[in-house]
Amino acid sequence: MKKFLIPAAAVLVVAGVAAYFTLNKKPETVFKTAKVERGDIVSTVSATGNLAAVVTVQVGTQVSGTIQKLFVDYNSPVKKGQIIAQIDPSLFSAQLEQTRGNYLNAQASLLRVKADLEDARKNLERNRQLLKDGVVSQSDFDTADNRYQMAKATVKATEGSVAQTRGAFSQSETNLRYATIRSPVDGIVVSRNVDVGQTVAASFQTPTLFTIAQDLTRMEIDTSVDEADISRVQVGQPVSFTVDSYPENRFTGTVRQVRNAPVVTQNVVTYVVVIDVDNKDMKLKPGMTANVSIEIARKENVLKLPSAALRYKPKKGTDEKEAKGQQAGPEQRRKKREGGQQVYILGPENKPVQVPVKTGIGNDGQVELVSGNLKENDQVIIEQVTPQQKKSGGMGGPMGPRF
Repeated sequence: MKKFLIPAAAVLVVAGVAAYFTLNKKPETVFKTAKVERGDIVSTVSATGNLAAVVTVQVGTQVSGTIQKLFVDYNSPVKKGQIIAQIDPSLFSAQLEQTRGNYLNAQASLLRVKADLEDARKNLERNRQLLKDGVVSQSDFDTADNRYQMAKATVKATEGSVAQTRGAFSQSETNLRYATIRSPVDGIVVSRNVDVGQTVAASFQTPTLFTIAQDLTRMEIDTSVDEADISRVQVGQPVSFTVDSYPENRFTGTVRQVRNAPVVTQNVVTYVVVIDVDNKDMKLKPGMTANVSIEIARKENVLKLPSAALRYKPKKGTDEKEAKGQQAGPEQRRKKREGGQQVYILGPENKPVQVPVKTGIGNDGQVELVSGNLKENDQVIIEQVTPQQKKSGGMGGPMGPRF
């Protein structure tokens, strides 16, 4: 019996020791990697804005009155000079007749005083000759001369009255003409703000009756670009954008203007960038919200790194020997001082090894690889997880966290 117990005890001891080392073995670190790829890369600046017509004209009225007729409505195409509304002209017609009568009366008065002036001139000439012949006295001559001077003054005053009444008559004609509202441009009626029978008052400011978009086949987007990105935006850069109405379509445009005036909202500084858009198919409408991507730079057929590889840093203790050895070298210290960037690849014994790189343009997902000891299809580390974290997510065993 004893000869069987001794081997059994030895087996149990060996199994216990093996189980101890197995259970206390440090879990193996798992790395997520991604390939270094070759292809095109585009750097963009994102912004939002609203679509608007390039030229929008607000049509108002310079006279007050009651809207008698409307000849256009929403979305009506109009031509320059076309009648689009009519204000009741009755009052303006009456004023025109009154001022015309005053003007004609002033003209008749002018003719009368001119006749008086001519008569006074002739009388003065006769008295001058008679004074030379000694027929009339100096007093009679002075009276004739005084009458002539008064006639001339009367003519001047009457000419002023004629000019005044002529101005009032012209004003009445203009007011009557303004009662007929005409389109100032070719375009499409975007909005109508009045109805028939409504009274409009132009006493303090010109009321807006219609808004006309001159040409909806050409539109613009007014975007707000953050101050951190505005230095990279230039006139002529290509733009792509989407709108909520057509999420599957991507539209294009061009930067037309970068405005220098800052827009400050809650201490956030932005600048307005105006983008020209072609709208020949008339899908886009004024007021739509556009999600804009301005193309800052483009490189073709270059090596690309995933952006996550530049953000990855080994966790403490993962590669103590390799990391310390790499960072201790003079070349690595020099690159660090010069602001170089690093990525990590898997080296011997599945340990991260640092690789210095120089990058160029980039976007949210990828960065151009300008130089570095990497080639196409090389695997770079983008994330580090342990089996324990992967299995439990750091929340303890299946029965919950241990206390």
